Amino acid sequence: MRIVGLTGGIASGKSTVSNLFKSHGVPVVDADVVARDALKKGSGGWKKVVADFGEEILLENGEVNRPMLGQIVFSDPDKRQFLNRLLAPHISSGIFWEVVKLWLKGYKVIVLDVPLLFEAKMDKFTKPIIVVWVDPETQIKRLMGRDKSSEEDAGNRINAQMPLDVKRNKADVVIDNTGSLDDLNEQFQKVLIEVSKPLTWTQFWLSRNGALIILASVTSGVVLCIKALS
Repeated sequence: MRIVGLTGGIASGKSTVSNLFKSHGVPVVDADVVARDALKKGSGGWKKVVADFGEEILLENGEVNRPMLGQIVFSDPDKRQFLNRLLAPHISSGIFWEVVKLWLKGYKVIVLDVPLLFEAKMDKFTKPIIVVWVDPETQIKRLMGRDKSSEEDAGNRINAQMPLDVKRNKADVVIDNTGSLDDLNEQFQKVLIEVSKPLTWTQFWLSRNGALIILASVTSGVVLCIKALS
């Protein structure tokens, strides 16, 4: 199995690229979706967050008020890191089982859409790593337009993440999303060809088909040995 890492920054267009992969039949494990599940009412992550941040972050129905929690952690680096540590085990476990499900279904290529790919050290499990990049001016302009937020709030949210220029330097593939959607789609088509290339031998043996071949070979060998000794 080839596990492609996809990351970027807030308002960089990562979700757009993620949706392009989905529309072309490539399954995507979305860390944001897994994180939402990890915060559902009654879950282990929910209990930890409520215990440490208080019941004032809850809505009337008992679910976490995500915008309120976001405002708290984006303005305080220590609280943000604390929240990440609380949820990291639950999110990592959720991503792992999503990958296992896709492996069992026989997919040869999947995409891990993880905003904190480098921060969570998950980049070492993915190849290639794709970073969706925009310049800082475009990023803050798009974020303010998308969320109707002030320049200060947008800046705080952007500064809470690893700078895109740093991520770009760690990437195998960079998608420059400062242009139009047509420009983005043109770059995506090239990336899609790259990630859809035949698996390496290592990736093949780690795929479901490779594992089945190994299992069949071992089983056949055992049967032949038993027959030879009988």
